Amino acid sequence: MTRFAALLLSSALSLPAMASDLRATGDLGVIVERATGSVLIVDQSEHAAIGRIEGLGDLSHASLVFSPDERFAYLFGRDGGLTKIDILAQTVVNRVIQGGNSIGGAISDDGRLVAVANYEPGGVKIFDADTLELVADIPAEGKALGLEDAPGRRFVFSVWDTNETRIVDMSGPEPEVTVLPEIGTNPYDALITDDGRTYIAGLFGEDGLSAIDLWEEPPVARRILPGYGRGQVEMPVYKMPHLEGWAKAGEQIVLPAVHHAEVLWVDSRTLEETGRTATHGQPVFAMARPGGRQVWVNFAHPKNDTIQVIDSMSHEITGELKPGPAVLHMEFTSRGTEAWVSVRDDNKVVIYDTTTLQQIGEIAAESPSGIFFTARAHRLGL
Repeated sequence: MTRFAALLLSSALSLPAMASDLRATGDLGVIVERATGSVLIVDQSEHAAIGRIEGLGDLSHASLVFSPDERFAYLFGRDGGLTKIDILAQTVVNRVIQGGNSIGGAISDDGRLVAVANYEPGGVKIFDADTLELVADIPAEGKALGLEDAPGRRFVFSVWDTNETRIVDMSGPEPEVTVLPEIGTNPYDALITDDGRTYIAGLFGEDGLSAIDLWEEPPVARRILPGYGRGQVEMPVYKMPHLEGWAKAGEQIVLPAVHHAEVLWVDSRTLEETGRTATHGQPVFAMARPGGRQVWVNFAHPKNDTIQVIDSMSHEITGELKPGPAVLHMEFTSRGTEAWVSVRDDNKVVIYDTTTLQQIGEIAAESPSGIFFTARAHRLGL
C-alpha cells in the first residue's frame, strides 16, 4: 500500500469519530425563558435541553424566526433588541437595540432580510440578515403589529392607531410601500396563509376581521365575519388572542374570537364562516396540528391551565389536557407526532403524543413562553 493510499484509509476510518461531534439542525428548537432573559436550545428527539444562552434582554413578549439553513435564530425582544443567535455554537452572533418597544418580526422569503415591528417609535425596520445593518426604516403613525413575510421579498404589517395595513416590497433598489387605509378598527395581530395569498388581520375594536388578497392588483381589504359576536355579552380580555399561520386546517382556517369563549371556522377559499366551537375560556392560540385533523387551543387567564383538542371535521372537542398553571404556547414537531407545551408558572415544558394525548416527556425551563422549532424556517408567516 502506498503512503498516499494509507493516508486516505486512515482518514476514512477516522470519519465516524468526527461525525459523532456533529449535530443536525433539523431536530433543534429554541424555548424562550421570559423572566430571565435567556433561551434554551432543545433537541426534539432527545426531549432535552442541550444549552442555554443568557443576557438577551426583556423577553416578556419575545418571538423569533430562523434562517433558511436553520442555523441562526433571530430573536425579537420587547426592549427593542434584535439578536442573532447561532443555535449550533450556542452563541450570540450579533445584537442591536433597534427600537424602544418591539412586538415581533419576520424574515424575507429569500432569507436575506429581517424585519422588526415596533410599538415605539412605530413602524418597521428592516435589517441585513447577515450583518444586522439597517437596510430600510418604514415609519408609521402608531404601533406596528401583525408583521408577516410574503412572497416576492415583501413584508405586510398593520397599524393599530391608524387602522391601516401596509405592504412593503423590498425586491427593488428602494422599498415600495402600498398603504391600504381603513381596514377596520384597531388591527391587533395577523396571519398569512401558507400559499402567501391571503393576509388576515384581527380587529380588536369591532366584531369581524379584515382580509387582503395579495394576489390582486391592486390589493383591496375587505371585512370578513362582520358582527360575529352580535347579541353576545362581551367578556373582558385578559390576554390578546394571537393569529397564527398554523391555524389552517385543511381547507379551513380556525380563528380565536375576541371577547368570546369560542373559535370560529372559516372556509379558506371563500372566507365565509363554516362553524363555531364553544371553548373552555377565551382562546389565545388556535393551532392546527400538521396534517390539519386536530386543532389545539389554549386560553387566557384565569382559565389558562387547560388545552382543548378539537376535531377539524366535526368541530367537536375530542380531548382536554391540564398541563399546569399558565400555559402560554404550543409547538408541534414537523410531522405533528408531538406537541410541546410551555407551562410558565410550573417552570416546565410538557411533551405530549398527539395521537394518544399522553405525556411522553418534560423539560425544566425558567418561566417558559414561546417554543420555536427549526421547521419554521421553511414556512411562510412563521
